[in-house]
Amino acid sequence: MAKSDQPIIIKKIKKAAHGHHGGAWKIAYADFVTAMMAFFLLMWLLNMTTKEQKVGLADYFRPAAISLSASGAGGILMGTAIDKSGNKSSAPRPDLERRTPSATRDAATGNPAQDDGARRSSLSRDASRPIVGAQAQHSAAASLRQALQSVPEIAEMSRNIVIEPTNEGLNVSLVDQDGRSMFPDGSVQPYERTRLVLQALAPTLRRMPNRLSITGHTSAVRPGAVRGADSWGVTAGRALAVREILSAAGLPHDRFISVTGRADTEPVFPDNPYLSPNRRVTIILLNEEPPLPPNVLR
Repeated sequence: MAKSDQPIIIKKIKKAAHGHHGGAWKIAYADFVTAMMAFFLLMWLLNMTTKEQKVGLADYFRPAAISLSASGAGGILMGTAIDKSGNKSSAPRPDLERRTPSATRDAATGNPAQDDGARRSSLSRDASRPIVGAQAQHSAAASLRQALQSVPEIAEMSRNIVIEPTNEGLNVSLVDQDGRSMFPDGSVQPYERTRLVLQALAPTLRRMPNRLSITGHTSAVRPGAVRGADSWGVTAGRALAVREILSAAGLPHDRFISVTGRADTEPVFPDNPYLSPNRRVTIILLNEEPPLPPNVLR
């Protein structure tokens, strides 16, 4: 058989080595892991903190609300913080921006109206009062929390002290929790730790011009349980004991407008009036203008 003249072709494929990928993906992955760790840490902190602690954190990162200074805006709680340094705020005066020269004359007669300066001052005070009051309550709450933080002996009682603004004023409540009460059962005299809390609050309360209202509350008696001391007398006695401690710490007698006991008529949790947080004594910094001397005209 004749040999084939077709040449034999041998293909040799050279495999090139893979190029260097770089380290950018490692940095991106590390950033992702860090972000996820921070996210889960935030979720854990939100789950572990109480409502009042969340409010305190929010106040800490809101400079206009937590300024430890006297504010230049006036109002009930403004200018009542612990020191004289820090931010100062001034409330907006939208009513002055909307006024026109024609508003200074009476519509019927065309004569100049009442003194423009006094009128503007009155309108500005009425228009800005809600804003100033909210800022003032946050500032006062921050000052009271700082006063409590300065006493290490009561640090573990943070859940028993609730500070929250309301329409009536700023409420400072000494609240019972499961396993930790502010007063012995059936007694009107507080524990020593409760007395320390009140003595820590007194200097800051003394610097504030607000009048105080103190109200005692208790929880309802479970069906079938033996009723102890009279709940009306106990809540009134506890409110009176709080007033006496604050008064002994330097608050003038004319700063107190009322001391009352409400028994179990106003529970914090109406759906479950037997819970221990329904037992509390609330000090209300009334959101009102301080009384003026008789010879001073408004």
